[in-house]
Amino acid sequence: MGKTELLITIILFNLFFVLFVVAVMVYIKKYKERKREYLNEIGITKEIHQKELLATQLEIQQATMQQIGRELHDNIGQKLTLVSLYTQQLVYENKVPQENEKIEQIYQIINSSLQDLRSLSKNLTNDNVIENEMVTLIQEEVNHINALKRCKVTFEHNFEKIDLEFVKKNVLLRITQEFLQNSLKHARCNTIAITLKSSSDAFLTLHLQDDGVGFDYTGLTADGIGLKNMKKRTEIIGGHFNLQSKPNFGTTLTILLDKQS
Repeated sequence: MGKTELLITIILFNLFFVLFVVAVMVYIKKYKERKREYLNEIGITKEIHQKELLATQLEIQQATMQQIGRELHDNIGQKLTLVSLYTQQLVYENKVPQENEKIEQIYQIINSSLQDLRSLSKNLTNDNVIENEMVTLIQEEVNHINALKRCKVTFEHNFEKIDLEFVKKNVLLRITQEFLQNSLKHARCNTIAITLKSSSDAFLTLHLQDDGVGFDYTGLTADGIGLKNMKKRTEIIGGHFNLQSKPNFGTTLTILLDKQS
């Protein structure tokens, strides 16, 4: 073999080697791209499945609450109504005048309990959520808390009516209730501020803040299941959940719904 043939052989070998390396690199790149796409698809599928699972859990929970609400109204409510009529009849007939005052007190207690039961039943069956606007629903919760006189709750909003479907309205109400109850039970706060606003930047923003003792949010475990449920509920309606808290600096929760959510 002459020098020329040897040189050609070396060149061809190097050329084939370069082509082989390029082919391997292209294959590896394509493989990584396909793997990335596959993992993305798995992630999207898993996220969709998780949202569907959360939505199903919410539907089951709502169905259970509705069943309990109907049972309270149709069964216990009817029995309390009957007892109320009996006590009223005793006062009317005046058969035991010396006990009329006590009977009247019993009558008042039964009627008060009956009103509370009807209110609870209405909330559980979601009739209250269906019939009222978001502003009205939150204002009712604020009035209930302020009536307890344990802390001062303020509520600000920049609209009276907004087009909000039932699921989103129900989730925002439950989150508000959960935050208020947590603040009352654990925060030892003096004030709670609630704002509900719509703007050009966000379809709806719910902001809740207390001036309580706060906590270490990063260290939450099973004890923070209520907060985790709030986050899951927010994810169900496509919202953004932002909780900030640290010891001695209170707690702030912001729920943001985009235009497209």
